Amino acid sequence: MTYELRTYTATDGRMDDLLRRFREHTLALFERHGMTSVGYWTNPADPDMLVYLLRHDGSPRDNWAAFTADPAWIRAKAASVENGEIVVSIESVMLEPTDFSALQN
Repeated sequence: MTYELRTYTATDGRMDDLLRRFREHTLALFERHGMTSVGYWTNPADPDMLVYLLRHDGSPRDNWAAFTADPAWIRAKAASVENGEIVVSIESVMLEPTDFSALQN
């Protein structure tokens, strides 16, 4: 099992829109495509930062390909950016748990 740590920087003033998209669309689509949400965090020192951890069942590359091709995602993303982009940048780090991690394969 692979974990993925993702950090989003929201466009200034658009964090509520980003969180709404996750809450109303993204989380269910992740589950549909083999990605389990482990946790989501905001950073009090940076109000435009969202950090989350996913667990991938199967290939992360295949999971993301299916997710980004899903018509429900395409519609949700298009609707969320009608008034401008809501994400400035995304960083991703793939992680494998150690043998002593509480998050085991």
